[in-house]
Amino acid sequence: MRAENSATTPMSIAVTASGDPRGREYGIVQAALGVVAFSLTFPATAWGLEGFGPWSLVGLRSVLAAVIAAAWLLALRVPVPARQHRAGLAVVAAGVVLGFPLLTTLALRTSTTAHAAVVVGLLPLTTAVLSALRTGARPSRTFWFAALAGAAAVVAFTVRQSGGRLTGADAYLFGALLVCAAGYTEGGRLARAMPGWQVVGWSLLLCLPLTVPGALLALSREPVHLTTHGVAGLLWVAAGSQFFGLLVWYRGMAAIGIPKASQLQLAQPLLTLVWSVLLLGEHLTPAAPLTAVAVVVCIAVTQRARG
Repeated sequence: MRAENSATTPMSIAVTASGDPRGREYGIVQAALGVVAFSLTFPATAWGLEGFGPWSLVGLRSVLAAVIAAAWLLALRVPVPARQHRAGLAVVAAGVVLGFPLLTTLALRTSTTAHAAVVVGLLPLTTAVLSALRTGARPSRTFWFAALAGAAAVVAFTVRQSGGRLTGADAYLFGALLVCAAGYTEGGRLARAMPGWQVVGWSLLLCLPLTVPGALLALSREPVHLTTHGVAGLLWVAAGSQFFGLLVWYRGMAAIGIPKASQLQLAQPLLTLVWSVLLLGEHLTPAAPLTAVAVVVCIAVTQRARG
């Protein structure tokens, strides 16, 4: 499961790769589409903020995604989750559906998408660490060294870009890492009992009692300017990132397995940097791509170290 792209998926889900060569090729295409969808989340959020306030954007995003998820769950006649899974779904909802979108949207009011992409590129490592702590696993020393190295690279980049101190946007981004990693870790546990996209779908529906009145209240307090960029950004983070991206990502991961899917995911922070230049006209400092590459290398090492 992933935010908008969020953003990355739980690294601990047990997924068996298909032995059918054609199915594997199709799975690679779907997983790659998921990575592309997630990489557009931050630029789309920046567009959405041109037309909506941060609270309105997050509320509308969640409500629209929940409507799409409800239609999909009804069309496939998916049964309601068992009672013992509902507490876990609440954790996923708090971290992935509400926490991560809200905190990253608040951060993007003052942070560039390139800066946010590098910081949130640490999410797979954060998820892997929380997953190890949650499950009691004992990863190798190589795993922990790579995880700490990746974290150190991101912290150094953040402090350097912020003039020697952390800003409010950085605090939002690091908070987003923690709550989303917690949601992904719990989602990884739930995904042993149901497909990952169903975990996200039910989590979205679980949030409706909060997101519907929240969106209405935010719309009454925040100004709305229906620009092309604003509407396009809202539609993408709702339908593209929070639903379509998760759908094709989990289908692809089921077909090719986590190891190969996670290798495709390594391109996500770098893709976001490209979109920030092409779509938003941002200018990258040399530190941004260099730090993103360093994080990618650390993630690759942790994947290899874990098995």
